[in-house]
Amino acid sequence: MAEAANNEILLEMRNITKRFGKVTALSDVNLQVKRGEVHALVGENGAGKSTLMNVLSGIYPHGSYEGEIVFDGQECQFHGIKDSEEKGIAIIHQELALVPFLSIAENLFLGNERTASFSKQVMDWPRTIQRAQELLDLVGLHEDPRTLIKDIGVGKQQLVEIAKAIAKNVRLLILDEPTASLNETDSKALLDLIDRFRSEGMTAIIISHKLNEISYIANNITVIRDGSTIESINNDNHDVSEDRIIAGMVGRALTDRFPKRTTKPSDEVLFEVRDWTVHHPLTRERLVCDHVNINIKKGEVVGLSGLMGAGRTELAKSVFGRSYGEGISGHVYINGHEVQLKTVQDAIDHKLAYVTEDRKGDGLLLASSITRNTTLAALNKVSHHNILDKDQEVYVAEDYRQQLKTKCSSVAQNVGNLSGGNQQKVLLAKWMFADPDILILDEPTRGIDVGAKYEIYCIINDLVAEGKAVLMISSELPEVLGMCDRIYVMNEGKIVAEMPRAEASQETIMAAILRSSAKK
Repeated sequence: MAEAANNEILLEMRNITKRFGKVTALSDVNLQVKRGEVHALVGENGAGKSTLMNVLSGIYPHGSYEGEIVFDGQECQFHGIKDSEEKGIAIIHQELALVPFLSIAENLFLGNERTASFSKQVMDWPRTIQRAQELLDLVGLHEDPRTLIKDIGVGKQQLVEIAKAIAKNVRLLILDEPTASLNETDSKALLDLIDRFRSEGMTAIIISHKLNEISYIANNITVIRDGSTIESINNDNHDVSEDRIIAGMVGRALTDRFPKRTTKPSDEVLFEVRDWTVHHPLTRERLVCDHVNINIKKGEVVGLSGLMGAGRTELAKSVFGRSYGEGISGHVYINGHEVQLKTVQDAIDHKLAYVTEDRKGDGLLLASSITRNTTLAALNKVSHHNILDKDQEVYVAEDYRQQLKTKCSSVAQNVGNLSGGNQQKVLLAKWMFADPDILILDEPTRGIDVGAKYEIYCIINDLVAEGKAVLMISSELPEVLGMCDRIYVMNEGKIVAEMPRAEASQETIMAAILRSSAKK
């Protein structure tokens, strides 16, 4: 019986300990994954989930950690990703590892090229395209294999990554935040695809902060807290509640996911956009924002909801100093006066801030310290006669570290070494230090845990209590409904509905989107 039980186990990680200098990221972590199951790994940002998977995949090679990895009954010593891939282990990171200006087919076989029989230096394109099409059919992606990666959406890029893993004969697929950038429809389709592959015998480990998805897809849930294994929860019946998972993650019950706001919005409009029209920067005839009208009052959180590609981020970036788009027209009013925001510096000077959805690409300097990132948007406030006061800069960064409860060794630490939630706090600190009156928050809680989300919600409430105006763009409808006083719904570049929170629900928002699409 014991041998049969062992045969059920595909992967076992025993007493894994990983240190970075004096910091212990993992301490005697144990993980067992059964064949043919989806195993979820959950925990707060910085708990050690991604570190554990990097150990498993060979990104952190054997010898850089303590403990054992046993895969399919054999102890393994992976010295790089190639070693783990040869065993059938593939990892898909949150930041997709695809080359934008190569085709789908080229990305699928990058480093694993189909070459001609007469020369290993010559690509066999007919065989490459044929096999690529077979893989795309397998994952349900209806695209020409010759299409460039940059020309397909994030949801389709996720499917390309899965097809790429299947091309390597994957037995254990690791997905790190696979739905973080997807809307609910694309997320459901991706989870159903993983479920289908599970029924065909593939095993998967999934890391996600979307706990409803964990309840839906996972057979077993392992909770990691502060670098240690806390518990494993059986979820074969898919009946483990989100509250139960949260209690394991944070060590206590979280009774309210959204903090109560004690202040009410003013009747005074602080920020208004009228008749705002933006053309696509590459395809000038395409409208990405079509005569958009929105306004935000002092002390108000306004939500901007819509499906992926609706034009929400394009609206935000184009208003923020015309940092996106061509042929922009329309009017922006602050405190009732029309303003010209032709550059990002113009926007900052008029007390407007934009917290980007892409914190790693556009929001932060990952190779620079927390200190440098915190003061970046308002260097004039820590300078005297154009000379930077480094002591004052450190004082400011330390003050925001304490206010936002950012977990780090010190403010001298590089931002790239922080967890996603703590990076998001540094990004917020940067714009809070600039002291804006209007904040545009684009997916402010993407890829961060429920505890860190609550802290960011509290920060938003504090900002509007001071009379500031907040525009929140979010793909998570519960977040929009839980945090916003009023909600605009955007679809295909247009505002298709506006509703107060009391009248809003997931159903009314989706109905507004479907109605506008049906009119086409």
